[in-house]
This record gives sequence, C-alpha cells and structure tokens, in this order.
Amino acid sequence: MNNPEAQQIKPSERPAEPARAGKGYLQDIEVRTLANDDFRRVLYTARHCQLVVMPLLPKEDIGEEVHQVLQYFRLEAGSGTVVIDGSPEPVRHGVAIIVPAGARHNIINSGTTPLKLYTVYAPPNHRDAVVHHTRADADADHEHFDSQTTELV
Repeated sequence: MNNPEAQQIKPSERPAEPARAGKGYLQDIEVRTLANDDFRRVLYTARHCQLVVMPLLPKEDIGEEVHQVLQYFRLEAGSGTVVIDGSPEPVRHGVAIIVPAGARHNIINSGTTPLKLYTVYAPPNHRDAVVHHTRADADADHEHFDSQTTELV
C-alpha cells in the first residue's frame, strides 16, 4: 500500500454498506478493509464463495484453525506471521496467501499496528452478514454457513 493516509479513515468517511439486492459485489475492498474495526465482518456471501474483512490488533491472531474450504487472504495493512501446517512465514501488507482446504493455519499480528486483511472462503464458511465485534464474540458464537446468501436467488 503506497498511501499512508489510507490507513487513517475517519468514521464519517467510512463507506456505506453495499446494497443487498442484485448479483455480485462491487466495493473498494481496500477502503472497506482499512475502515473495518470488527474482528470479523462478512461483507458478501454467494453460493460458492464468501468475502470477509478482519483486523488483528498487535499480538492478536485469528486462532489456529482448519477449514474444509479453500481460503484466500490479502493483507492491506500491517505485518505478521502466517503459519500453514506448522511452517511460519513473515508477511506484510500487499501479500496474498492461499490456504488449501484441510490445512491447519493461523495468522498472527507480530507488528505494532493493526494488521488489516480480507479473506475469501470458497465455498462459504460463515453465516451471511455475521459481525463479531471481538475475538471473544467470535469464539463464543459457533455459527457456520447456513446456505443463506447475500444475493436474491
């Protein structure tokens, strides 16, 4: 990311939620990712994929997990470590990560500023439009994709 001001988005400048009717998703994902302060926010769910934004505070992680779905991550701000099947690698803004289905993985913010990322699950993994404000909220909610999508079918 070449624009340091992009990380400093005021609440009054945050983008509106996308319309829930129609097909597809069209938003500035960098702006949406950098503006998000919720631990997990599902932005869009289709039958075969799902878009989610997450920030990790310094020293916070997503939690080691294994999904039976493919997961793509893109880091928009910050730095950290990704661990896939026990192999740690340093990562920073601009990096893309693909985690194959069945791989044990975690992303850890090892920096001093929030690590802002978005992720695409294929197929969906979470309930459409779910918002977990904190990691504790996410850990307490054992929700999973329930076949409801953002799009009207």
